[in-house]
Amino acid sequence: MKLFADKGYDATSIEEITATVGVAKGTLYYHFSSKEEIFHFLVEEGMKLLKNSINIKTEKLSNSLDKVRAIVLIQIKILFKYENFMTIILSQIWGNDDRSKLCKKYVFEYIQMIEKIVKEGIAKREIIDKDADVIASGIFGFTCSSFIYKMKHEEVDVQKLFNEIDCLFLKKLKA
Repeated sequence: MKLFADKGYDATSIEEITATVGVAKGTLYYHFSSKEEIFHFLVEEGMKLLKNSINIKTEKLSNSLDKVRAIVLIQIKILFKYENFMTIILSQIWGNDDRSKLCKKYVFEYIQMIEKIVKEGIAKREIIDKDADVIASGIFGFTCSSFIYKMKHEEVDVQKLFNEIDCLFLKKLKA
């Protein structure tokens, strides 16, 4: 992930990947048939981690706005902890090649997870009755923008950043 994030997909060679992970080329090709397959695996595993983290946390909550808050906090934590993964996803969604389509697919599926919770919240009158897709896309967008905030600051207190986002954006969603 670090190579793809730092150098980009096209500039990363199989030789660099094998040297970085410390395996022979034959061993790598035993598990993956191509660099593209490695990329797909990394993106799929990263998105599974994000979705599973959210499912585990939100299934314990009954209030939809609390679920949205949990999603935002988890997304910020994953943005910061797995910076390379998020760099890959966010850099690859722009375009129409297969990698871009794959990243868009996962981002849109993720936004749909948020949208489903927002729709439940609207139905239960816990979240304002507005366009759920706009709300879900906005949540993803402003949470991703915390990545920019992180780039500007050496040290970031995740809880403090979340509290600011909660105050500025999430509290406005309350019905």
